[in-house]
Formats: sequence, structure tokens, C-alpha cells
Amino acid sequence: MINVVNLGLRYGEQKLFEDVQLRFSPGNCYGVIGANGAGKSTFLRILSGEVEPNTGDVHISPGLRMSVLKQDHFQFDEVEVLETVIRGNERLYQIMKEKDEIYAKEDFSDEDGMKAADLEAEFAELNGWEAESEASSLLQGLGIPTELHSKKMEVLQGAEKVKVLLAQALFGNPDILVLDEPTNHLDIHSIRWLEEFLINFDGIVIFVSHDRYFLNKTCTHMVDVDFGKIKMFTGNYDFWYESSQLALQMMKDQNRKKEEKVKQLQDFIARFSANASKSRQATSRKKILDKITLDDIQPSTRRYPYVGFKPEREVGKEILTVEGLSKTIDGEKLLNNVSFTVGKEDKIAFVGENELANTTLMKILSGELEPDEGTVKWGITITTAYLPKDNADYFDRENLNLVEWLRQYSEEESEVYLRGFLGKMLFSGEEALKKVKVLSGGERVRCMLSRMMLKNANVLLLDQPTNHLDLESITALNNGLKNYPSNVLFTSHDHQFIETIANRIVEITTDGSNDYRKTYDEYLEMKTQKVS
Repeated sequence: MINVVNLGLRYGEQKLFEDVQLRFSPGNCYGVIGANGAGKSTFLRILSGEVEPNTGDVHISPGLRMSVLKQDHFQFDEVEVLETVIRGNERLYQIMKEKDEIYAKEDFSDEDGMKAADLEAEFAELNGWEAESEASSLLQGLGIPTELHSKKMEVLQGAEKVKVLLAQALFGNPDILVLDEPTNHLDIHSIRWLEEFLINFDGIVIFVSHDRYFLNKTCTHMVDVDFGKIKMFTGNYDFWYESSQLALQMMKDQNRKKEEKVKQLQDFIARFSANASKSRQATSRKKILDKITLDDIQPSTRRYPYVGFKPEREVGKEILTVEGLSKTIDGEKLLNNVSFTVGKEDKIAFVGENELANTTLMKILSGELEPDEGTVKWGITITTAYLPKDNADYFDRENLNLVEWLRQYSEEESEVYLRGFLGKMLFSGEEALKKVKVLSGGERVRCMLSRMMLKNANVLLLDQPTNHLDLESITALNNGLKNYPSNVLFTSHDHQFIETIANRIVEITTDGSNDYRKTYDEYLEMKTQKVS
């Protein structure tokens, strides 16, 4: 059990949160959400003891072991991979070292023997004899092959190091798991493995994530960091989002009879409860949802941007034909004889093991790169708008404010007109006059979305568009692309984003491409069956 009592934190005049009262219980999974800069990661660091609050306390039941996902990817560079994972249980690792030192003594005494016996007993209690096999199993589940387990961490790639540090946090059956963005840099297979691990975990899980599918799959509660407060709500992300929006709508509609509001909320709770039925975690969630009262449903004060793309003209019969596309960069052949055509109403997600290959394809389709071989033929009716993964080149004129920046891309130059598009992305009032040099990563992406909406294009190209965005912006973009009446070609790691937008999956492989007219879930199910 973790009790948070009267917690408050300020940095100078800036108040992150105050008077926070929360309780975290075993068997539950808590997803921490909030806008960028709201203090989500700082709250996790307070729970783990890395940051001292100005007021209040965090009480953890005696004897519980907390494990935290490390963020320093170079901390263990001189340590072997398997040993790095075992270090996740500090006491077990310490015992192993003490045992080795005692047994290595040439003048082994009776006192050493008694000490070794005590250590052996504690070692067995901590399941030490299974430590290496457990560590190996965790690594393999996260996609780290056995041939790397004896290598030093320094030889691993960045994404591999992230997986090892995650295995370290999960190792040794801790009582409490604290994880900041645990799905970052994980492939889809590792994410699915982690989902199942957390669903079957008996302790307390508290994590920050922008992955809505992951939040929905694992969480029993949402912890919302919003406007200086931290509040806990029962249910997964979709339940929190839809219930808060429904409550907000009802609060605004003062003419609706109270009985109608009650009936609508009761129907909403019943629908979500009925859907929670498959996994152990979902079954637990259903029991909790059944106990929710109407007073538990509260409107969110969070602000959501508005994303709406409107094509100026309808696409013609010929949209896009790609034939025999190949491209080599720095000696690596990223695209090899890729071919596909795009028809009306196609919304295509490009997937594959090599993220750089997908980005290279998007750059070629947008005209930023030329292929080594093959052709890209756009129809004469087509206009495109492109959101690159790396947008740094678009913000190299640092002295411009946002209105001046957006004016570069607009035929209509009036400030009122441009402010309208910036306002949709939550840049209103003085915010629209801030300099582009001070923008965060998420703010830059929102500016790029304003630029795209200006173009009224009939084909949208987006490369990892949810990178840097908070959950509110991801949700708004997701809804905007779902409602867009023309073609979308995109890459993404966001499961829910792909599943709810794409009606076609094109898989980029080392020897070409595979085309599937399936949903993303159907594609993943097919891939799972092939592996098994």
C-alpha cells in the first residue's frame, strides 16, 4: 500500500500541485496522465524518493520493495547484460557478491562459514537460484536474444539498452513498479509481452505513458495531473476520457432533466463494465466499474486542440502509383523494389521492423528525397500536405513569432486569419506571439499541424505524427484523421492510432513490401499465427 498525504510541490513561484491525497493498492495498475509539463514524471520521482516534496509525505507499507525504471542509458555500460538485469534486486545482487567474496577467501574461517550460511538462506528466500533463468526469460520476452546476455551493455543499441533497463525494473518480483514511459523504443511484440506481464502482476504498478492502447489494456485506474491537482479515477483511459467528456457536456446542458442525465450515465457505466471481460486485469476492472456511483464521474478541465483537415477538391481516379522503389543510404539498402498503388478512400499505415526505411519512403513520397530506382507518380488532381518526423528545418528562423512563422505558408496573410488556425492548436492571445525558438517538441508539432490544415490538401502524409504530443493532442489528431474524407498515408508506433485510422496495412520488408487490406489488429493476429 502507498498513501500520499497532503503532497505539494513548487519550483519558485510555479506550483505543480498541492494538497494531493491518494492511495495505491496491490493488484491495481495506475496510469498517470496529464499535459506536457504538468508534472507527471516529477510525481513518479517523488513516489520513488528521488525528489523531496515541499509539503506532505509518501507512506509505503513496511517491507515492500519498489523497483524503478532507470533513465540513464549509460549507467551500466561496463556491466554484462544479464548482471545488469539482476542488479534490479539490489539486496539479491549484494548477497551474490558477498557470497563470492567469502568463498574466494584462502583463509576461510568458521565465522565466514556462519556468515555464508546466513547469506545462503537469504539467497534462497529471494529465489536466488532462479535469478539467472528469470533474468534471461525477461530479456528474451523483450526481444534481447541469448547471445547478447553475456555481452557488456556498451555494445548494445539504444533501443536494446532500454529493453534491458526495463527487464531490470521487472526483475525479482518487486512489490511496486514505477515506470516512466515504459513502451518507448519497444517494438510491437515487446509491448504486447509487457502488457501481459503487467496484467498478471500482483503488486502495485504506477506508470506514465502516452500510449492509449497500452493504458486501456493494462490500467484499472487513471491518475490525472491537471491544473495543480492530482486526482484518481477508476477505469482505463477510454473510460476516463469518454466519461469526463460526457459529464462536461451534461454540465453545459442545463436544460436536460436530471433523470435523463442519470440514465445516460448509468447506461455509459454499464456499457464499459460489460466490455471488461477477457483478462484477469479486465475482470478486476469490471468489478470496480460496477461499484462506480454517479458522483464519481467528473468533467475534465483539460483543453483539447481541434484538428480538422478539409480537402479543397476531391481526388481523381489516379492518386498514387509507386513502382520498383529502391533506396540505399550510408551503404544500407532501406527500400528494395517497393511497389503499391493508392485508391480512393485508402488510409494506409506503413509498418515494418526498420523505422528508418519507413521514414525514407515518406521522404520520397513527399519529394524530399529521390529514389535510386523506381518511380513515384502522383495523379494530376492531387495536392499533398506533409508532416515529417524531424521538423527542425522548418523552425530555423528563430526570431519569428508564431503568426509570422505561419504566414510563410499561407496565401492569406491577415493576422486574424492565421490566428484562427493557431487558436485551434491552443495558441491563443499572447501565446500566438511567442518566438518559435522557445517552442517545445509538442508545440512544434502542433504548429506543423496548423500549417497542414492551411493547405486544404486531398492527400495527407504523416511520419510518426504522435511523437512529442500529449494525450489530448494525440486524441484530437486521431479524431481529425478518422473524420478526414480523403487519403492518408502515415507511419506510427501508436497501436490505437493505426487501428482506428488505417483500412490498409503496407509492410516494408528487406526484399520489398507486403500489402494487406486488413485492420491493424487483423494484421497483428496474422503475424502472431505465422510465428506460432
